Amino acid sequence: RLRNSRGGPRPRGCPGVLNSGSGSAWPASATGGWKDPRRRLRAWGKEDPCRAGQMELVGGCYEQILFGFAVRPGQNWTPIPDFTHHAHTASLSAVAVNNRYVVTGSRDETIQIYDMKKKIEHGALLHHNGTITCLEFYGNAHLLSGAEDGLICIWDTKRWECLKSIKAHKGHVTSLSIHPSGKLALSVGTDKTLRTWNLVEGRSAFIKNLKQNAHIVKWSPSGEKYVVVVNNKVDVYKLETASVSGAITTEKRISSVRFITDSLLAIAGDDEVIRLYDCDSQKCLCEFKAHENRIKDIYSFEKEGLQVIVTASSDGYIKLWSLDLDKIQDSPSLLCEVNTKARLTCLAVWLDRPSETKENPDNATTSSYVNEDEQPLITRKKKVCWTDNRDKSAKGDRQVTPKKRKSEGAQQRKKMKLQSSK
Repeated sequence: RLRNSRGGPRPRGCPGVLNSGSGSAWPASATGGWKDPRRRLRAWGKEDPCRAGQMELVGGCYEQILFGFAVRPGQNWTPIPDFTHHAHTASLSAVAVNNRYVVTGSRDETIQIYDMKKKIEHGALLHHNGTITCLEFYGNAHLLSGAEDGLICIWDTKRWECLKSIKAHKGHVTSLSIHPSGKLALSVGTDKTLRTWNLVEGRSAFIKNLKQNAHIVKWSPSGEKYVVVVNNKVDVYKLETASVSGAITTEKRISSVRFITDSLLAIAGDDEVIRLYDCDSQKCLCEFKAHENRIKDIYSFEKEGLQVIVTASSDGYIKLWSLDLDKIQDSPSLLCEVNTKARLTCLAVWLDRPSETKENPDNATTSSYVNEDEQPLITRKKKVCWTDNRDKSAKGDRQVTPKKRKSEGAQQRKKMKLQSSK
């Protein structure tokens, strides 16, 4: 269900917000008709800093606010306040971005949608009956959401309709991750299971029992490995064997992980330090103090050949760091910082990206460069399996032929009896 974020009534056929109707325009306010109730996040001017392929730091907080800070890399990476929006009626718990939209999840059980091209509220998704715990885009066509009601929903981002609702876990869904191919997804929940999902058929493919509840799962950029986080421990799995190939343990509980490359993993926890680990050797290659309080979320991307790590902390600061992959032992250098003066909970970076801008490969599953025509995610609630249909038709042919032969033989025998009686 997609509704207007203000919750008021609207006529049928109004574009984009509530349904895909006839696409008729909103009547002009001068006629006393309906106005478009979608609120703008900010009134844009001609000199808006977030145009022409720029970027926007997007952060959610306990205070129900969604922050937006425009950053222009060519001007010393200076963050400029772009908008503050009262997004939900409860604290924000998750945020995700693709090439056009920013979506936020909250303890108010709704998913709010924002069109960043037009800078307007686009509506809200109402399906879950619990706190939204995780959101992840696959290209520009699909969104996966998980919540404390145990459901994983697959959304069509063109019409904003729920294509599939899966009862994924007996408890809460705490985290999910989509394979770069789009054919598989992983999820963990409070039922002490790690589940693999076949997104082509929309069903469970494998269930692994865990000794404890995991709260983070993440695919590597290549999809050849994935990590599962339980408290202060990271288990590294290989896809081929579906078994643990190594483990990383930290002193405090882990709050966020991010693949910088296929073998380089950034880990943040309930302290002020970010650590970079080699997933193959499980060795810490670098650690640096990023904040004065615990770190809540990490994001990363590549911009103009520069590897950037973005961090958000409970102290209210969002910081951007430049990482030199050739000198990984050196601490990243601080590019810029901004104080939101709020208790941050989640973080993302929306890139109005030209062709040369690349998001970090960890976000390959949410990259806009995926060819949507080749995306294997579910496109309809009703599954159509061409292989099964071909098998059924072949069996049908084999059944028809003997019947015809049998009837022909019976007719011949009947004719022979008639001739003999004569």
